[in-house]
Amino acid sequence: MPILLVRHGETEWSRSGQHTSTTDLPLTEVGEDQARALAPRLAGRDIAFALTSPRTRARRTAELIGFGDAEVDEDLVEWDYGVFEGRSTPDIRTDVPGWTIWSHESPEGETPEQVGARCDAVIARVVAGLNDVRRLRGDDAPEPEALLVAHGHLLRVLTARWLGLPPTDGRLFRLDTARLTELGHEREQRVLLSWNA
Repeated sequence: MPILLVRHGETEWSRSGQHTSTTDLPLTEVGEDQARALAPRLAGRDIAFALTSPRTRARRTAELIGFGDAEVDEDLVEWDYGVFEGRSTPDIRTDVPGWTIWSHESPEGETPEQVGARCDAVIARVVAGLNDVRRLRGDDAPEPEALLVAHGHLLRVLTARWLGLPPTDGRLFRLDTARLTELGHEREQRVLLSWNA
C-alpha cells in the first residue's frame, strides 16, 4: 500500500528560508513549473485517493500535478511555528542560539509531539482508506496508492512516524520543494521506498 508524498512547490518564503505555516503564500512561477514537472511522474499511477493541506501552496500544487479534486485535510497543515512564523533559522538564532525546530520550543506554536499526533491521525486515516479500497477490489487487484500533498516539516514528521520513529527524527530527512517521496512496506515492515526524488 504505497503512500506518495509531495511537498508543495517553491514559494517566496521557502526560497528565502523563512518558516511558513499559517501564512498562506502562493507558489512562485518556479514553484508552478516545479509542480507541473511532477505531473508526468504521477500519471498512470493507481492513486485511489488524494489528500491535501488546505494552504493555497499545497492545493495549487495538487491541482498542477493532476489532483485538483484532492480532499482537504486540516491535519496536513504545516507545523505551527508560533512567534517564529516568517523568520529564518539564522534570524531566530540571533535571539535563541542553536535553535532548531527539532530541539527547541516555538512559543505559541506546536510541539513535535503535537505535530506527530496529527501525522499519526493522517496515517491511520490513509491506511484505513487503502484497506477499504483493497477489500473492494479484491486480492488480485494492484495495490492501491494514496497521495498526500503538504509541507516540508510536516511530511518529514509523517515519514518518521510511518517508520515508528519519534517526531523529532524528522530532522534526518531533508525534503526539498516539489519532490516526490514514497512510503510502503517490505513484507510487514514499514519502509521508505524512495525519498526526495
